[in-house]
Amino acid sequence: MKNNMKILDYTNYYEAVEILKSGGLVAIPTETVYGLAANIYDEKAISNIFVAKGRPSDNPLIVHISNINMIQGLVAKITYQARALADKFWPGPLTIILPKTDKINSIVSGGLDTVAIRIPKHKMALNIIDKLGIPLAAPSANRSGSPSPTSAKHVYNDLNGRIDAVVDGGVCEYGVESTVISFAGDIPIILRPGAVTYEMIRETIGDVQIDKSVYSKLEIGQKAISPGMKYKHYSPECKVVIVDADAQDYIEYVNNLLGEDIYAFCYEEDIPFLKIPYISYGSKNNLLEQSRNLFDRLRYLDKINAKIVYVHCPKKTGIGLALYNRLLRSAGFEVINIEK
Repeated sequence: MKNNMKILDYTNYYEAVEILKSGGLVAIPTETVYGLAANIYDEKAISNIFVAKGRPSDNPLIVHISNINMIQGLVAKITYQARALADKFWPGPLTIILPKTDKINSIVSGGLDTVAIRIPKHKMALNIIDKLGIPLAAPSANRSGSPSPTSAKHVYNDLNGRIDAVVDGGVCEYGVESTVISFAGDIPIILRPGAVTYEMIRETIGDVQIDKSVYSKLEIGQKAISPGMKYKHYSPECKVVIVDADAQDYIEYVNNLLGEDIYAFCYEEDIPFLKIPYISYGSKNNLLEQSRNLFDRLRYLDKINAKIVYVHCPKKTGIGLALYNRLLRSAGFEVINIEK
């Protein structure tokens, strides 16, 4: 058990660089969620990420770089389509999976022959990587399985006493993890949806598939080739159930529920019609607001000791697909479909 973690800001984030140089763990802000960073070439530090999070060792990590030149030596090749996406969306919430070189430790890649890489858009993260001069491995800075952290306070609540420091860069811009796309096969395939959407990617490179694991559990024995695929994720302590229905049917369904500590996890527009306690995660037409609020609101459910929460299912297009994907895993894929 470490001492209480240090809370650093833009005036002393250079201390984060020194901690990382010495093999420590530092949570850093990005535009998606806070990441738990370690030097990718320090095997002990990388191993400590898994210990601090309680993360399974076969779950690969994302490598964060600060400029495209840092990718040299990390990947065996970069395809034309991958470079086109990098040129358009980096820095930004897009992770690209490519065949790796021997410079990438198997602990980082989860034993795979590929590596996941991105350039974050957050200025503080870029400054830290620049000053360190070394790529960072950084999964989300939370206890494994819990909702991802979108503020330094979330990190402190989850990992105090487990890591050395957190750099407070404010609330994350998008609030859900990066889109992950793999170029390991013949056709590009989205393994995890995010703020760089399917529609945006298709417009840039043409044909792209969405992996079926975005909508369903991995098959027994199937190996996770991206973070967020295999295990139950993003879960508060209470039970989460998705209700896939239009507004009227959702409201009617939850208003008929009986029991203590039951909550609706809903849109702002649902609130005037609800007869049970509720937590709103944003306006139905503001997907970015919903994504920024999602994990913070899921964490809040534990503060109020909710037992079970019924989620008004988000849209499944644009960044709404990322919200749906996270909520599916939060709910352990429990969905109530109400059809007309």
